[in-house]
Amino acid sequence: MEKLTRFDAAEYLDTDELQTLYLDEVAKENDPAALIKAIDTVARAKGMSKTAKEAGISREGLYKALSPNGNPSFATVCKILNAIGYTLVPTRIAKKTEA
Repeated sequence: MEKLTRFDAAEYLDTDELQTLYLDEVAKENDPAALIKAIDTVARAKGMSKTAKEAGISREGLYKALSPNGNPSFATVCKILNAIGYTLVPTRIAKKTEA
């Protein structure tokens, strides 16, 4: 019987362009949990130790903040995004009109 390995998107996000496309697509879903998971994936692709150092938090703190049970503050999310080379940019959404 063959052993299957767990798929990890971080292994395939090996360029800034792929990381940007990935974050953009997940951000369009407007799902905070999915966005935190995507930020975690890109942080792992870039290297958690490097990301933690650039964000000014411990490696353990970074893992905790981006874990499924984590609840990072907005400031922490901004620090992590900055460390991986991104920022949040509010984009106006089109209001749905009633028919």
